[in-house]
Amino acid sequence: MFLVTPIARAIQDAGVFSWDFGLTLINFVTPSRKVEHVTPAGHPGEGGKWPEYIPPKEGDSRCSCPALNALANHGILPRDGKNISFPEMTNTVRATYNFSPTFSFFVPNYAARTLNKSYGKDRFDLADLDFHNGIEHDASLLREDYHFVKDQGKPHLPFVRELLDSASGKDKEGNVLLTPADLSRFSSKRRAESRANNPEFSLDLSHKMFGSSNASTLVTIFGGRISDLESFLIEERLPEGWESRIREPFGLTIASFQPTALKVEFGIDESKYTAEASSTVAGESGEPNPAA
Repeated sequence: MFLVTPIARAIQDAGVFSWDFGLTLINFVTPSRKVEHVTPAGHPGEGGKWPEYIPPKEGDSRCSCPALNALANHGILPRDGKNISFPEMTNTVRATYNFSPTFSFFVPNYAARTLNKSYGKDRFDLADLDFHNGIEHDASLLREDYHFVKDQGKPHLPFVRELLDSASGKDKEGNVLLTPADLSRFSSKRRAESRANNPEFSLDLSHKMFGSSNASTLVTIFGGRISDLESFLIEERLPEGWESRIREPFGLTIASFQPTALKVEFGIDESKYTAEASSTVAGESGEPNPAA
């Protein structure tokens, strides 16, 4: 029994990655979706018309992922963020953000495994995803570490503002863009600060890659546009008229996503910020204020 499960998982993952590679090749030779026709017909958000945004109320369940929180805030997932099936998460993430079928299955399936739940049978609340060092991890770009703030469902606005203000790119229309290099720099700073401040700091290789992958969605799915990312990261709201910047017919595949995620991760140099973070800690009289 204990041997069968890892073998079955390995076979399943191999099948997903093979399928993903095939979809990546098909995307190369298939025309892109037309602008304003990326969101599928009949899905919430078709034509950029998103369901009403309602901020979470007391008792609603939210997590450290702004993409999932936004789905709940717009009622695309249950507004209370509770009793969600993993296939429901797969379908809504795929249609809303134009991730590939493989990407949209792999991540929720991985989440189900980390929660020791069945992808096909069990349900979860958004907050369930945030048990420490499962999917949630230290040195997040948008949240304070779990050591300081147990509720990871709300963004830490000073971090969000600093990230947005670090944007150094521009497109031909003059839109200010967040770039992979910007993400690497801010990740470097966050890791150095977290390591210096958090007495329980931990960040293994898998969580480093998960963090860089999460960050990379800001420059792929959102194209790095600050005008869109402000409402998405601050309010966890999809801008009116917005659609995914990924126009490939089968969406953003795991294979096509990896170069961006690896570029972000390999560009991180924590040592550039170590001295600054250490001097900040030396000048403080206590732990960071969780309510800041």
